[in-house]
Order: sequence, then C-alpha cells, then structure tokens
Amino acid sequence: MIVKILQKSKTFRAVRYNTNKVEKDKGELLKVSGFEALSGFSELKPQDYINYLSSLAALNKRVVYPQFHAMISSKGRAADKQSLVFLAEKWLMGMGYGSQPYMLIFHKDTDNNHIHIVSSRVDREGNKISDVFEKIRAYRVLNRLVGQDEKKSASEAVSKALQYQFSTVAQYLIILEAKGYSVKLVGDTYNVSKFGELVAKVDISKIHNSLAENGFSQERKAQLRNIFEKYRPLTNAKLLPVVENNLRGAHGKILRYYSALSERLSSDFGLEFVFHFKDDKGPYGYTVLDHAKKNVFKGGEIMALGKFAEVLSTAPHPSLVSFEPYDPVRPGHFPEENMLLESLPLPVMEELYPGSEEGGHIGDFSFGLDIADDIDDEQINGRNRRKKGKPRTNTR
Repeated sequence: MIVKILQKSKTFRAVRYNTNKVEKDKGELLKVSGFEALSGFSELKPQDYINYLSSLAALNKRVVYPQFHAMISSKGRAADKQSLVFLAEKWLMGMGYGSQPYMLIFHKDTDNNHIHIVSSRVDREGNKISDVFEKIRAYRVLNRLVGQDEKKSASEAVSKALQYQFSTVAQYLIILEAKGYSVKLVGDTYNVSKFGELVAKVDISKIHNSLAENGFSQERKAQLRNIFEKYRPLTNAKLLPVVENNLRGAHGKILRYYSALSERLSSDFGLEFVFHFKDDKGPYGYTVLDHAKKNVFKGGEIMALGKFAEVLSTAPHPSLVSFEPYDPVRPGHFPEENMLLESLPLPVMEELYPGSEEGGHIGDFSFGLDIADDIDDEQINGRNRRKKGKPRTNTR
C-alpha cells in the first residue's frame, strides 16, 4: 500500500477534481462524513461541499493552505473499494482527521485501485490540524494499519543486497538507495534510514567480505552486451531528465535520467539503470542493477555510455523534461495537485518508496496487501507504465 499527501491549496479545488471524475464515470463517491450541516439540502452539489469546507477555513485566517488532499492506493486490484474506505477511515483517525468533515472518492481509471481523500486542515473550533512531519507520519500510520514492519523489511533488504555480486562499497549502497533507503557512514557502520527513521545497520566489514567473496560473471556481461546491442537500434536511447516541479510551476533540480531504451530493458529483463550526473550537466556514467541475476555492473564495462545512450551535455529544453513533485522524504512520482487539476499530459516516471513519522496507536489491522507500483491518474501520465525505482541523485 502507498499513501501520498498532495500539494496544499488555498482553495478546495480537489472537490471539483474528484467530482468531475465521478461525473465521467471514472470515480465513485463512496463516503461523505462530517457534513451534517448540509443534511437539509435536497440535492447536494460540489459547490456545497466547497462552501462548507471554506467556511471552516475562514475560522483560521492564519492557515494559508486549508485544503487537505491525499491518496491511498493498493497494487492492482488487491484492495477493493470497501477495503480502501475502511483503511482510509482508520488512516484519517491516525492522522488526526477522524472528526473532520471529509470525502472519500474511489478512482477506477488506472491499473491500481486507489482512493482520494479531501478534507480541511482547520477544525470546527478554528484550530489547525497538525502537519508536523505529516508525510512521514502518513506512512508510519499506514504501515501500522497494514502490518508493515519497516525494520524487518530493512533488515531483509540489507541481507539481500549482500547477496548481489558487486565490486565496490558504493555499488552496494546503490542497491539500498534504489530501494528508497538513505545510508550514512558512522564510524565503521552504515546507518540505513527510511522515512527519517533509523531502520537498520550494516558493518562495513560485511560489505568488504562480500567484495572478496563475490566474483563477477563475464558470461552475464557478455549476455547483457548482446541484449544492449540488439535493442539499442530499435528503441529511442535519448536520455531525458525527471525534475522536481516546485510551487508556482518553477522547475527544480534534476532527480534522475531515463530513456525509452532503459525503461524497456528494465521491464523486459529485470534491469535497473542508475545514471550518474552532477547538477544540470548531463550524465557521465551509469550503473546497471541486474536484479534477475543479482549483479551490479559498471555500465561502461558492458557498453560505453556514449554508445548506449544519447546524452545531452546540458539541461534540455523544458518541453523535453518529465516532471515530478519534490518529496523530501523520498523521490516522488506522484502528481502534485495542480497537475491533477490542470490535467497536464506529463510523462512522469517512477516507482514508489514507502516513507513516514510518529502517530498515535490506532489498532492492529492487517490487510495482506502488496505495494502499488503506480497510482498516477492516466490522464496525467498517459498510459500507466511499469515503473522502476531510482535512487536519489548521486555521483557514484
């Protein structure tokens, strides 16, 4: 399961975005709670909900962005709409929104069932619902609900990464970064963190021992070289950046690079490509994570970057750029609210990394649901594609 808190808004535009989905039979309004004052209306319209939420927002003029808009998604159809409603209700309680007026809208126009949540950040007494570390808390609350043990998952990730064949410590770290972890060396130990929380440790000696024990498969290198040579002429190899999309439409830093070729090889052969770059300069090298055979290769040892990809020397024209909202918790691939509401046809690339912070105990619930690969609405991303997670920008 994944959760995303969308960009804040000064108005409650998300109500119309979601009701438009319902009108087009791409969504379904499953639950409305806390709007008792509207019970006397014979026929409720989207503007009625907007007016009510706006009246709450008016109780606290200091809150500049009163709209609360979030999404929760399962992988594929693992969760039906009733399960998502139950999960969303418990999640709202854990986030402090259980007593707030809210709308739950199920979206059925993508490969992954997901539900949108719209509420107000201002309560009936004019108090602001706490947003302290809310992106981190969002995942910690969700993980408790679905029985996700982050420390156990991190321990497994550390152990599995040691089973790969790699030639440098940096290559080992790339495996963990690709899983959404941040790693920091403290003394002789690497601290592995996720969602701002220390979730595992790995002694540098263990990594060095794996370097000595693991040998590289020249046969696999040759096999990948043949695959690259076969698909390179058939697929667009132009490298394009994915950049953060800041407020007011400003273009932020480059998060990573991809190409149609790298995406196809990822999908067909279980490979993951990490292109190394600095600032706004084009990539100067790349690493291949061979998940199918558990290898980490320096890309140039298989095929030189200049031959494998069309590399831009500087940042390209904005028309060539794919946008992603910047999420300080983890690399994001979700659309920001302005993207959702304006229906921009942006080819957003990515996987998801769970992320999160402290919330009160809200019960033990286990849904047995898998992590979703993508919940972006098709109108934003074009057809949903299989995504591959990329580590944060690095220069290894």
